[in-house]
Amino acid sequence: APASVITAPGPALHEGVREACERLLQLLLLHLQKLVHGRGSPSLAECPARPVPFLDALRPHVRELCLDTLRLERKRCLWQHQLLALLAVHSAPHGAAEAL
Repeated sequence: APASVITAPGPALHEGVREACERLLQLLLLHLQKLVHGRGSPSLAECPARPVPFLDALRPHVRELCLDTLRLERKRCLWQHQLLALLAVHSAPHGAAEAL
């Protein structure tokens, strides 16, 4: 999040904390990508989607994620786009249409 959102009154947030949080988000997205795209069969039709509880829990919040993405905060927008794309692929065909 931008510094204006997460900076509370008092001592400034150490830059290392922000970098660590960004790294955690990147690792989470990479793990989700492996779960979504790591199907055993080359054909998606032959192999049903593997359950991904985190994405399943986000499915009802697609609209909120899309609205938040429109705020155009650069760093946040990048990971939100990735998350929405993974959510769309995971919950196809209806999830993709809803996210678009």
